[in-house]
Amino acid sequence: MAFHAQHVRAALLHLKKNDPVMRSIIRQVGPFTLKVQRKHYEMLVRSIVSQQISVAAARTILARFRESLEPDGFCPDRISKMTVAKLRKVGISQQKAGYVLDLAQKVSSGDVDLKKISRAADGAVVESLTSVKGIGVWTAQMFLIFSLGRLDVLPVGDLGLQKAVQKNWSLEALPKPAEVEAMAEPWRPYASIATWYLWRSLEA
Repeated sequence: MAFHAQHVRAALLHLKKNDPVMRSIIRQVGPFTLKVQRKHYEMLVRSIVSQQISVAAARTILARFRESLEPDGFCPDRISKMTVAKLRKVGISQQKAGYVLDLAQKVSSGDVDLKKISRAADGAVVESLTSVKGIGVWTAQMFLIFSLGRLDVLPVGDLGLQKAVQKNWSLEALPKPAEVEAMAEPWRPYASIATWYLWRSLEA
């Protein structure tokens, strides 16, 4: 699924009508430009590899990994047959190598069915993905937003979202997840769109 134009228009009207702070943020940031990443498996691999390292380091490691997989690319069947030592050679840590292999094996076996997941409810997607080592709720929520284009995902534990809420609502301290949840009530059912605008507001 993508963020269809009619859904985005409806979301912007809803957010501007129901939250004056969001109305100001939308005016400041401008058009909604997020495009979904349709290569579901590759996005999950990238998410695991990128955890707790810099963007530049992740880009370098992923480029080496991709090169080592030519001509197949990010293919779960092939990766599931690799060893931890092979993954370590491209710069993936031992722990993350275990995570990458667990994901590949579960996708290859069908325990995690990425085609079926694309049609499942948000909660079912999170439940399925978090069965993989190294994938937590936050990564599953990012997958919902960036790969499945789901409209109403609110990653309350995301530090960037918390910082954006603190900044735009002039809070003295970072809001707790429960506070973000309460403040986001006017954004429903378009919390993903609101979250994207809040992330972008940190760059404005």
